[in-house]
Amino acid sequence: MQEALQHVFGDDFFTIMIRVLIALLLSGIIGFERGLNNHSAGFRTHILVGVGACLMMLFSFYGFEEFIEEYNNIRFDPARIPSYVISGIGFLGAGTIIVYGGTIRGLTTAASIWTVAGIGLVVGAGMYGAAIFTTFIILLSLVFLNNFEKLFTKGNSSNLIEIIALPDLQINEVISAFEKFDSVIKKVEITKSENNIRNIFVKIERKSNLDRVALVEEISKIEHVKNISEIK
Repeated sequence: MQEALQHVFGDDFFTIMIRVLIALLLSGIIGFERGLNNHSAGFRTHILVGVGACLMMLFSFYGFEEFIEEYNNIRFDPARIPSYVISGIGFLGAGTIIVYGGTIRGLTTAASIWTVAGIGLVVGAGMYGAAIFTTFIILLSLVFLNNFEKLFTKGNSSNLIEIIALPDLQINEVISAFEKFDSVIKKVEITKSENNIRNIFVKIERKSNLDRVALVEEISKIEHVKNISEIK
């Protein structure tokens, strides 16, 4: 029975299990932070990326031992499979990037997915110290540096408001609504979607004393406005 289990799981199963669990823990911590902030790729996505990358690294290390021992002409190249993981993960990261008019969101989450894949590969290689230290640095960047950046950009940052309206909407009415609340308009962009619906993106300077609820109510009173949403 013991020999049968050893044949199924292999001699290195305990090592593989430990590395997969560590990859799950470290990538899950980063994904949890992304999920708390309601980003497109959260807890489960980061875990799957980290564990999957770790599995590919383990496969590169242990998946060909039998062939190497049996055939003398087979060369061992543990970097080949991980190189495809690093390049291929970019497609998944690109899926988290969302463009709202002239504003792009999701770049940080895409970068975190790419980095989590790297953490999975490092854990799969058994470099636990480097993986733990990198995870700490990533969390420091995502949590603390984000607040640090907001502190220094306060007053210079902006809000993006999306207005979905019918084609008969008069743009000057929308501009007047913002001016009524002393909002400084930095950019206006208009795109057309299906059935001639107009998507209007208005970027305004962020003000702490701005009554956003009243502003949204004022815009919603304008004829032909169908929907309003704020993109922070």
